Amino acid sequence: MIRIVIAEDQRLLLGALASLLDLEEDMTVVGRANHGEDAVKLVRLHKPDICIMDIEMPGKSGLEAAEELKGCGCKVIILTTFARYGYFERALKAGVHGYLLKDSPSEELANSIRSVMAGRRIYASELVDEEAGEENPLTEREQEVLHLIADGKNTKEIASQLYITTGTVRNYISVILDKLGVSNRIEAIMRFKEKGWFK
Repeated sequence: MIRIVIAEDQRLLLGALASLLDLEEDMTVVGRANHGEDAVKLVRLHKPDICIMDIEMPGKSGLEAAEELKGCGCKVIILTTFARYGYFERALKAGVHGYLLKDSPSEELANSIRSVMAGRRIYASELVDEEAGEENPLTEREQEVLHLIADGKNTKEIASQLYITTGTVRNYISVILDKLGVSNRIEAIMRFKEKGWFK
């Protein structure tokens, strides 16, 4: 019997997934979580074979939970709405065994679980086909500046925190906007987030 924990913050979807998988003769759902923190606890408690994990959940995200569970013996399958290469790349680094999209047919999920149990890795073709060439264009320092902007810091506060002048901060911001092809700080944060580059 394949023992499964499901982590999904949309309760309706969580219930539907659990019911669907419980209908499979060789599968049983041993735990349900609404966020990453609980998912990690349930995996440690029940020691399931598989943990199906959404990415965007309150508190700890599915990717953070997957990183925490790396090497624990439970195979993680990401099930998400987001076909973003940045997320996929991070999931691969976390050692996930599957990355599927929520609009896949339900029987595909059960078959993917069996394939993962058989030692294979299953990734949505949309992501594998996508150009992996889209690398994060920002340097580490530029990312540091963008993170501080996302934290609500102004130019003066960023300068003070990074021990640089406000003029240098403005230069960094100008370069960031240019590299991301956007016209203001909000758009820069949104673009960076959309690409899944915020770590």
